[in-house]
Amino acid sequence: MYNFQFVSKSENNTKDFAKSLANFLAKKDTIVLTGDLGSGKTKFTEGVLDFFGLNDEISSPTFTIVNEYQKNDISIYHFDVYRLEDSSEFYEIGGEEYFENGICIIEWGELIQDALPKDYLHITFSRSNDDENIRILNINTNLKKWVDFFEDFKY
Repeated sequence: MYNFQFVSKSENNTKDFAKSLANFLAKKDTIVLTGDLGSGKTKFTEGVLDFFGLNDEISSPTFTIVNEYQKNDISIYHFDVYRLEDSSEFYEIGGEEYFENGICIIEWGELIQDALPKDYLHITFSRSNDDENIRILNINTNLKKWVDFFEDFKY
């Protein structure tokens, strides 16, 4: 398991970090975002969508579970699974099929842990106790492809 940490000093800093990371995303990549309400998960997603030129299209999938975005031949699926009772509801909507067909960003993914693919990037967001604008992003993955990105990323 590889572990990294990014300290974001603002919403824009979080979005810029996500844009940089998005440059390395490919079909079948999954990012799981966890953290309290208002910790930066949606801002991160906005940054990813901004990289793909989809910044004007973002909407929270809270009531629809998943929003689909299309850019050229890339599908991006933004899930908010907060309202699901358990992973069986994720399977009922055919959730596992999305993993093979595009880039998946899953907010509250810890709620469907057993439905997640074997390999994914997990980012846990937390607030700083010292500054209300600072977010600490703890990043875990077992995918070697991300090691180079995080080791080379200019914080």
